[in-house]
Amino acid sequence: MRKVLFLLLVGLGLVMVSGQGSWAKESYVNGIDANFPPFAYVDENGDPSGFDVDAVDWIAEEMGFEVKHQPMDWDGIIPNLLAEKIDFIASGMSITEKRKEKVNFSIPYWEIKQVVVLRENSDLSMDEVLNTGKRLGVQRGTTTADMLEEKIPEEGWDITVRYYDSAPLAVADLVNGRIDAAAMDDAPAAEAKRNRPVKILDSFEGEVEQFGYAVRKEDEELLQTLNEGLQSLMNDPYWDELIDKYEPGQ
Repeated sequence: MRKVLFLLLVGLGLVMVSGQGSWAKESYVNGIDANFPPFAYVDENGDPSGFDVDAVDWIAEEMGFEVKHQPMDWDGIIPNLLAEKIDFIASGMSITEKRKEKVNFSIPYWEIKQVVVLRENSDLSMDEVLNTGKRLGVQRGTTTADMLEEKIPEEGWDITVRYYDSAPLAVADLVNGRIDAAAMDDAPAAEAKRNRPVKILDSFEGEVEQFGYAVRKEDEELLQTLNEGLQSLMNDPYWDELIDKYEPGQ
């Protein structure tokens, strides 16, 4: 009898151990741009921070999963997602047809436009920026960079494009006089205006872009989880708190 009871207990233990993975809370890695304030960045303590980081932390708590935010270079972030080094991207990523060929996107959660940033004392016009041989900085791997590569030959713009790993690095060179202007989304431009001696000149002509979270095409369940969590967040008072805290695009 003792032997039978022992075997039953051992069998129950094995079932519990083998089933532990299904009971444990899911854990995901969110890939973020290391320097894209106010949506995602690494703060002075070396911790991931920003609008998207706080938003995903709330969603993780709401939907019952754990999340780690992994900073990485922006121009390699989709390849890292496809290589399964991260599980999704929530870091101010514009939804584009080109990107949708490789990944699936969540529901949109923010709208942006592309703008030109100048030094505070500059009197350049948009026409002068684009047509008089000026040096224009842009973050590589962004939709702004893609737009410039398409429009320069198409429109015959006379500009020299310099590429940077982040929008703030382009702003730093702008302030130091190494470039004449910088092109970026309006959210990092507004952040730069709050902290550096720069001003926002104007927006490029074109459609408004929308941000969404990106996942691998096969991860349908994760996409549904993120969509449900994102919708709950946008319906919760905490959404307005995040906007007040980070002031994206203001």
